[in-house]
Amino acid sequence: MSTRVEARAAVLPLTCNDVRLERRGRQLLAGANLQLGSAQGESQATEHGRLCVLLGPNGAGKSLLLRVLANLVTPGQGEVHWAGAPPDRARALQVGFVFQNPVMLRRSVAENVHFVLRAMGVPRAQARDRTTIVLDRAKLTHVAKAPARVLSGGEQQRLALSRTLAQHPQALLLDEPTSSLDPASTLAIEQMVLDACATGTEVLMVTHDLGQARRLAHRVAFMYQGRIIEDGPAAAFFDRPRTDQARRFLAGDLVL
Repeated sequence: MSTRVEARAAVLPLTCNDVRLERRGRQLLAGANLQLGSAQGESQATEHGRLCVLLGPNGAGKSLLLRVLANLVTPGQGEVHWAGAPPDRARALQVGFVFQNPVMLRRSVAENVHFVLRAMGVPRAQARDRTTIVLDRAKLTHVAKAPARVLSGGEQQRLALSRTLAQHPQALLLDEPTSSLDPASTLAIEQMVLDACATGTEVLMVTHDLGQARRLAHRVAFMYQGRIIEDGPAAAFFDRPRTDQARRFLAGDLVL
């Protein structure tokens, strides 16, 4: 089985233009603009997928923006496009989403992956092969027959990520996937994400861990009060942030 992202109807680039969302009189997104990935045929900065880290203080709108891009939340104003067209259910599985607190099916570890693949219409033998491969990469083969809900937090998160990667998404959205995990589990998740990038998947990840952002990011988008106020190469962001808010955030100051 090829490890490259499969050729299917495109979802890249994922874009949001002037996206706004208000709830109970509070402006949660205030004109957010972001693009993940390039259109088919356009030149890429690298051969492989890229990892964009979305940083910002609590309440900036980072997790909400991920949900808007994934078509899980509808904005009040603005546009969201997948490959130049509005999101649709037919392409939804090509936009993988891993939540901070994963939900496990009431099935074995292997069946959590196999069931999703079969529901997608993947032939039984191919689904079985994919399941074996992703569990091996996640170092979960030894618990393949165990109930998923008895796994540790780190194991459940690796399973949730494996379940998503088995679908070969073109884009992968991660909402603090290593929050509260031990260092070994964090390292395993990070390696899985980097492997996904190496096979062509575009990744957008929210994290509050600046060390993690420095380790992983090719690009950083910095969000403040519902808008992206900086967006560019990770090295430039960490060495020479352009805005006062980003400079104070990197210095560890409270940014309100």
